[in-house]
Amino acid sequence: MIALLLVAELVVPSLVTSAGSEDQPLFRGANQHDFAIVIHPGDTECFWQFADQMGYFYFSYEVQLTFGMSHDRHIAATIHTPQGFLIDTSQDVRGQINFATQETGFYQLCLKNEQNRFSSVQVYLNFGVFYEGPEMDHKENQRKQLNDTLDAIEDSTRKVQNNVFHMWRYYNFARMRKVADFFLLQSNYTYVNWWSAAQSLAIVLSGVLQLYFLKRLFTVSTTDTKPRC
Repeated sequence: MIALLLVAELVVPSLVTSAGSEDQPLFRGANQHDFAIVIHPGDTECFWQFADQMGYFYFSYEVQLTFGMSHDRHIAATIHTPQGFLIDTSQDVRGQINFATQETGFYQLCLKNEQNRFSSVQVYLNFGVFYEGPEMDHKENQRKQLNDTLDAIEDSTRKVQNNVFHMWRYYNFARMRKVADFFLLQSNYTYVNWWSAAQSLAIVLSGVLQLYFLKRLFTVSTTDTKPRC
């Protein structure tokens, strides 16, 4: 009997705790992300982004640098719905995937470095979700009605905010291209310097060897009465 009472005392608080945890708001996270990540050969990196229904999901990537023997910069990028269905796939050095979200939940983004077996790649990512119109803020319905003047000001401010956001997206895309071009120029500069040094060394070495063999042709040994040439 005492054991049953102890079990009941343990079960009741756990049920209360689980019920209280269901009332807590869902963790949404940030709506915009931009960062660089290194993916090793044959590995897959996945990320999850929360989005409400009737939003606009954007995703862009670019392979900036390769580390290793291979210089293939192609990777595979996929996006899945919260239910696990494939939305779109991109296999290139750089790419974009944009779509309207049809359901609320966490969307999965995966990057696969499956074509490089001996090289790691550095990938710059820029993804997130934005809302336009009444769906721009999920707490919009909880606000009080404003007068016409404030509504007009709010509408103008929202349009300016959307325009600034899209400008920020284009700036990030341009920054991805700039960093990739910088790494490419740096790699070509290093390659040209090393190749020029190797060719210069080969020219100097061939000149020294030619001079050495020509000198031997005019050298008179103790047994010969005249030189070879």
